[in-house]
Amino acid sequence: MNSSDTLARLDAVIESRKPAQGGDPEKSYVARLFSKGPDSFLKKIGEEATEVVMAAKDLEHAAQDPALQKAFIGEMADLWFHSMIALSHFGLSTQEVLQELARREGLSGLDEKALRKAIERSK
Repeated sequence: MNSSDTLARLDAVIESRKPAQGGDPEKSYVARLFSKGPDSFLKKIGEEATEVVMAAKDLEHAAQDPALQKAFIGEMADLWFHSMIALSHFGLSTQEVLQELARREGLSGLDEKALRKAIERSK
């Protein structure tokens, strides 16, 4: 199974859960987040990011523990999922994130970061 296909399918499901597309906040968690507005899913992103950090800290002390590995992956999945909801809210998709990652592939992270800072300073 192609992971970008999985992301594209999830993008489509998330899009279909928007109340404007018929998503019912009484029956869908995603529709409920959309209906509550950006603060609801942005708050979830912050919560999930914190849980990823905490799970990573646990995993750091027992990297071979399958339960801790599973917990870390689960928290990361939650973070990605809520981030996908934010992307959808702003009319963006995971494909655009994948394209940006592909653009950065092979670039030195330090060089890429310096370039972004230089562009910001020039504005």
